[in-house]
Amino acid sequence: MSKTPRPSRTLRRIGAVLAGLLAIIILTTATDMALHATGVFPPFGQPMDDALFLLATAYRIVYGVAGSYIAAQLAPDRPMRHALALGVVGVALSIAGAVAMWDAGPAWFSLAVIAIAMPCAWVGGRLRVMPVARTR
Repeated sequence: MSKTPRPSRTLRRIGAVLAGLLAIIILTTATDMALHATGVFPPFGQPMDDALFLLATAYRIVYGVAGSYIAAQLAPDRPMRHALALGVVGVALSIAGAVAMWDAGPAWFSLAVIAIAMPCAWVGGRLRVMPVARTR
């Protein structure tokens, strides 16, 4: 009997968090680029209205929840812990991004992106672990 090697739990845990992170990065970047290409956002390097930064915050919230759900769904165990781990990674990356890009937009946007990471992670994880109502 031939056994197919299974990745270790540690690799699966890391992979779940990375998959959620990649989903967030890809979705956010693609949406940013599409909005710039279609003229909703001004060309790169041009200033943006606060209303457009609010739009960017809104879809970052949606993508943060979705990415955290993905991390929780792919987790080999403890889905909520994996979603929250992604939230911690999100806080760290958001702080780094805020430091690097502080003058690129309004301060409230950088602070909002940091502030939404953990609530989005919690909601994404919660959506994964919520009991599903059975229909007959």
